[in-house]
Amino acid sequence: MFLLLLLGISIVAKNQSLMIAVGVLLVLKALGLDAKIFSLIQTKGINWGVTIITIAVLAPIASGQIGFRDLGDAFKSPFAWVALVSGIAVALLAKGGITLLSEDPHITTALVLGTILAVSLFKGVAVGPLIGAGIAYMVMRIYEYIK
Repeated sequence: MFLLLLLGISIVAKNQSLMIAVGVLLVLKALGLDAKIFSLIQTKGINWGVTIITIAVLAPIASGQIGFRDLGDAFKSPFAWVALVSGIAVALLAKGGITLLSEDPHITTALVLGTILAVSLFKGVAVGPLIGAGIAYMVMRIYEYIK
């Protein structure tokens, strides 16, 4: 039932990624493959996703659209330095997110709900519970430190 609810919300929110994800999970469940495949997806899925995203980010370099000259030119701009620091910060947040999701998988439910709300109510983009988990991880560690 929960997957069907998520499917309905994803349709209302017009969140194609969530629609596809829920659809695939529903099909696997209907085919009786859930017992075998869900644990594999749960343990390896984030790594697969990170690999696919990395391929997408590196594709312009592989195609020759971005080269060393572009890289050198980019660092002449203060915005490029902001982007560099942002890229480092996001990668470190994602690392914390992986830790949090592996230690507290129940957090995933709240992250998915937050993503759905942001997409449906605020026209946000569902770029990943992993970064959300990283932010949550950082805030939790700061809270524990202060407490």
